[in-house]
Amino acid sequence: MGRIVNFEDLQVWQKSHKLVLKVYEITKGFPEVEKYGLSSQMRRAAISIPANIAEGFKKRGKRDKINFYNISQGSLNELKYYMILANDLGYIEEPKYILGEIEEIGKMLYGMISSIKCSK
Repeated sequence: MGRIVNFEDLQVWQKSHKLVLKVYEITKGFPEVEKYGLSSQMRRAAISIPANIAEGFKKRGKRDKINFYNISQGSLNELKYYMILANDLGYIEEPKYILGEIEEIGKMLYGMISSIKCSK
């Protein structure tokens, strides 16, 4: 693994960005009535994940970094719920692959936060 110079070098950011692209693709197929409802909410939650990782990356203080990564975790859980809801409403089938990616990103964020807390 190379040196991490900017947020794009973070694997967790890369994976969360790919997740955003998948969410946009998935929500394209939602009913028109969800354009300003569930579809919009899912996209906003998804975008918030890598955006807060990017913002937190440049923060100097531990507390600030952790705060932005925690916001990413919250948005990740929000997106997880929306995926479950979209499945229950019949808008998507078998969201297991997306839920698996959400879990993986969550573990990565948890690891980053733990690492920051333990650093000097």
